[in-house]
Amino acid sequence: MKSFIGASDLASFYIALGQFLSYRSALRKKQPNRILYLAINQDVYNDFFCNRFIQELIAEHQLKLLIFDAIQQGIILWKE
Repeated sequence: MKSFIGASDLASFYIALGQFLSYRSALRKKQPNRILYLAINQDVYNDFFCNRFIQELIAEHQLKLLIFDAIQQGIILWKE
Protein backbone atom coordinates (compact mmCIF):
# COMPACT_ATOMS: atom_id res chain seq x y z
CA MET A 1 0.00 0.00 0.00
CA LYS A 2 1.42 3.36 -0.96
CA SER A 3 0.46 6.65 0.67
CA PHE A 4 1.81 9.22 -1.80
CA ILE A 5 2.47 11.74 0.98
CA GLY A 6 5.92 12.75 -0.25
CA ALA A 7 6.92 16.06 -1.79
CA SER A 8 5.72 14.98 -5.23
CA ASP A 9 3.03 12.52 -6.28
CA LEU A 10 5.03 11.81 -9.43
CA ALA A 11 8.19 10.99 -7.45
CA SER A 12 6.13 8.78 -5.11
CA PHE A 13 4.63 7.04 -8.14
CA TYR A 14 8.07 6.35 -9.64
CA ILE A 15 9.20 4.80 -6.37
CA ALA A 16 6.00 2.75 -6.07
CA LEU A 17 6.28 1.61 -9.70
CA GLY A 18 9.86 0.45 -9.22
CA GLN A 19 8.98 -1.39 -6.02
CA PHE A 20 5.91 -2.97 -7.62
CA LEU A 21 7.82 -4.21 -10.67
CA SER A 22 10.61 -5.62 -8.48
CA TYR A 23 8.16 -7.35 -6.12
CA ARG A 24 6.17 -8.74 -9.04
CA SER A 25 9.31 -10.19 -10.65
CA ALA A 26 10.38 -11.80 -7.38
CA LEU A 27 6.88 -13.12 -6.71
CA ARG A 28 6.69 -14.70 -10.18
CA LYS A 29 9.78 -16.78 -9.35
CA LYS A 30 8.60 -17.94 -5.92
CA GLN A 31 4.82 -18.06 -6.31
CA PRO A 32 3.87 -17.67 -9.98
CA ASN A 33 0.12 -18.07 -9.36
CA ARG A 34 -0.11 -15.14 -6.94
CA ILE A 35 -1.30 -11.76 -8.19
CA LEU A 36 0.18 -8.51 -6.93
CA TYR A 37 -1.91 -5.35 -6.58
CA LEU A 38 -0.86 -1.80 -5.84
CA ALA A 39 -3.20 -0.54 -3.12
CA ILE A 40 -3.92 3.18 -3.21
CA ASN A 41 -6.26 5.54 -1.44
CA GLN A 42 -9.35 6.59 -3.40
CA ASP A 43 -8.40 10.28 -3.12
CA VAL A 44 -4.94 9.62 -4.56
CA TYR A 45 -6.50 7.57 -7.34
CA ASN A 46 -8.98 10.34 -8.21
CA ASP A 47 -6.44 13.17 -7.95
CA PHE A 48 -3.40 11.53 -9.55
CA PHE A 49 -3.97 8.10 -11.07
CA CYS A 50 -6.67 9.30 -13.46
CA ASN A 51 -4.03 11.42 -15.25
CA ARG A 52 -3.69 10.23 -18.87
CA PHE A 53 0.09 9.73 -18.68
CA ILE A 54 -0.22 7.73 -15.46
CA GLN A 55 -3.01 5.63 -17.01
CA GLU A 56 -0.73 4.91 -19.98
CA LEU A 57 2.06 3.78 -17.62
CA ILE A 58 -0.39 1.59 -15.71
CA ALA A 59 -1.49 -0.05 -18.96
CA GLU A 60 2.05 -0.42 -20.30
CA HIS A 61 3.27 -2.13 -17.14
CA GLN A 62 0.00 -4.03 -16.63
CA LEU A 63 -0.41 -2.83 -13.05
CA LYS A 64 -3.30 -4.18 -11.05
CA LEU A 65 -4.79 -1.64 -8.65
CA LEU A 66 -6.79 -1.95 -5.47
CA ILE A 67 -8.49 1.35 -4.64
CA PHE A 68 -9.66 1.75 -1.07
CA ASP A 69 -11.48 4.26 1.14
CA ALA A 70 -9.35 4.95 4.20
CA ILE A 71 -12.23 6.47 6.18
CA GLN A 72 -14.72 3.67 5.52
CA GLN A 73 -11.85 1.15 5.65
CA GLY A 74 -13.14 -0.69 2.61
CA ILE A 75 -12.20 -1.58 -0.90
CA ILE A 76 -13.81 0.61 -3.55
CA LEU A 77 -12.51 -0.99 -6.74
CA TRP A 78 -10.25 -3.75 -8.05
CA LYS A 79 -8.70 -2.71 -11.41
CA GLU A 80 -7.09 -5.43 -13.47
